Amino acid sequence: MASPKLNDDHAQLIAREVGCKMGQIRAAAELLDEGATVPFIARYRKEATDGLEDAQLEIIADKRAYFSDLVARQEAILASVEEQGKLTGKLAAEIRATTTKQALEDLYLPFKRKRRTKAQVARERGLEPLTGALINRRRDRHADPRALARPFVNPGKEVPDVDAALEGAGHIVAERVNEDPDIRSALRGIVQREGMLVVKVAKGKQDEGQNYRDYFDHKEPGRLIKAHRLLAILRGEREGFLKVDLAVDDDRQVEGIARHIDVPHTPCGEQLRLAVRDGYKRLLKPSIANEVRGQLKDKAEDEAISVFRANLDALLLQSPLGQVAVMGLDPGYRTGCKLAVVDGTGKVLDTSVIYPVPPKSDVQGATRTVERLLRRYRVQAVAIGNGTASRETEQFARGAVKEAGLGNEVTVVIVPETGASVYSASALARQELPDMDVSLRGAVSIARRLQDPLAELVKIEPASLGVGQYQHDVNARRLAEELDRTVESAVNRVGVELNSASPALLRRVSGLSERMANNIVSTRDSGAPYATRRQVLKVAGVGPKSFEQAAGFLRIRGAKNPLDATGVHPERYKLVEAMARRLGVSVASLVGDPAQVARLDFAQFIDESQGVGRYTLDDIRAELERPGRDPRPRFEAPTWRDDITSIDDLETDMVLEGRVSNVANFGAFVDIGVKRDGMVHLSQLSDHWVEDPREVVKVGQIVKVRVMDVDRERGRISLSMKGL
Repeated sequence: MASPKLNDDHAQLIAREVGCKMGQIRAAAELLDEGATVPFIARYRKEATDGLEDAQLEIIADKRAYFSDLVARQEAILASVEEQGKLTGKLAAEIRATTTKQALEDLYLPFKRKRRTKAQVARERGLEPLTGALINRRRDRHADPRALARPFVNPGKEVPDVDAALEGAGHIVAERVNEDPDIRSALRGIVQREGMLVVKVAKGKQDEGQNYRDYFDHKEPGRLIKAHRLLAILRGEREGFLKVDLAVDDDRQVEGIARHIDVPHTPCGEQLRLAVRDGYKRLLKPSIANEVRGQLKDKAEDEAISVFRANLDALLLQSPLGQVAVMGLDPGYRTGCKLAVVDGTGKVLDTSVIYPVPPKSDVQGATRTVERLLRRYRVQAVAIGNGTASRETEQFARGAVKEAGLGNEVTVVIVPETGASVYSASALARQELPDMDVSLRGAVSIARRLQDPLAELVKIEPASLGVGQYQHDVNARRLAEELDRTVESAVNRVGVELNSASPALLRRVSGLSERMANNIVSTRDSGAPYATRRQVLKVAGVGPKSFEQAAGFLRIRGAKNPLDATGVHPERYKLVEAMARRLGVSVASLVGDPAQVARLDFAQFIDESQGVGRYTLDDIRAELERPGRDPRPRFEAPTWRDDITSIDDLETDMVLEGRVSNVANFGAFVDIGVKRDGMVHLSQLSDHWVEDPREVVKVGQIVKVRVMDVDRERGRISLSMKGL
């Protein structure tokens, strides 16, 4: 069923959050309604949205879905209340005016079908009139609550005495307090602003929960708590080591509610005040505290997911070595070092197992194998996984390359192997490398990720790539969805080579499904390579809409039409041809020649009726000047000292080079080649104050660090980047 159209109120709220105009929201929503993807809109529909960017479009897509769900829920609630015969015009207007799901549920709470409550039991026992009497006589200083209750006593049955009658009437008042939307909203605001997160160690868990000892007696304002700290506390609570409360001044809140519902200090008023206190303590406070805790957790999850997304984006967009033959080495001691050679397209050429390190230490035999394969396949780089025995294997590889006389021709690089074992045992790996032992597939993956990290890492579940923060403490479905967006964004920013891309890479292209990606590859493998982008339209399952969304992100190196190797969308080929005619040159002469491009007056080609404006022309200009430009940085690898291979080799004040392996809110982890990452605390990232570590570092970045402290017993390394 199609989503309902965005109404003006909702569009205005989104515009305010995104920081743009209503017209931009409308245009983006219409494109999304038509099935356009965020990458496509951000890249090829800038004129329609007046230049909205990916992040803004993601918010619009999310909020559009939120308000669509809200409208559907409003209709369901209206139908439910009407079915109960309790829907008034005022209530219907209030329900339709809600802009948050929380406010909507507050309105629905009194009408919600719920299990048998104490208040419901009291009503069944005929005590609602007593409640009314207490409320009506609350200002009468001479009214006696017990006298009012006596007529409702039913000895031997449900209401045996006056106390039972007053208790039942109090339960009705308590439920009314809990279900009052104004009271709930006011208390929610107070708990959000003033709620103090109070954490204590669970009874009898002092010795077992040492991982959480920092929180055994912890207190801080809920609104100020850092995301990583809250997620750690909530994990400790789930595991039974911590007790957590969100505290406010309960007496003040009870008095505030009593004033709100006009309860004076009279005999009947005091009876109502007891009911208010009961409703607050038993129903209202726990409900609102849980809501606000949920909000705090959602906020912490949002931050953790944001950190993960930023790290994943940086990891995927690491610099590629390029299409050269690479030897991948997956190091190991007892089981040997697995070796695989791949050509420039990632095709496996040869595999072997060598034993250059203890216990076998067959350096001569391993050297002969490596030298033979280096020469036979004209290998230009050796990629070594950074796991067990990586530094020893690196030293061996450098020696083997030098002995072969190829020191100036072959680069030796240690690369992160995180997730390689996950890929090796995956269904995708079995499909790609069906006749290869699982242990050798890891070496293939290591070689390929040096050639093109993006193309290889998309084959691995993002959560297995080791760049998250508290990833196991956040909603798994939300995390997966957000990480998928990150992968899709990265793939479409870089573009995909149509004649060499794997199905795993192609399925991340805007508009393409997994089935389409598989069909594109099988069509390519069973016939000739694609000569033009438009040939993709002949692939089973790929229709005009899918092609429109995908075409601009597909590349064909060496295509007959040079525009097929660029980010220019096929819908704009005629425009570029007109530009070439204006200069009296061929399209092939224009593409990649900045001097020719500089001769063009792009303003002459504006055509608003065709959606061609400044944004489109600026993008075309950039593509003509630097066709198919890869946005990733040039290849760079850290230089690790040969004499520093383990934590035992480290000394205070050593200055080393390393690669950032992960970034958290509290700092960054850096691989300095000693098998354990060092930690650069937030306070040590820069000479000036840093609020967000990602202002200074990102995953994959090569940095210089100074060793501050080495705790060999616990395997902890403290580093600093100050002054470097």
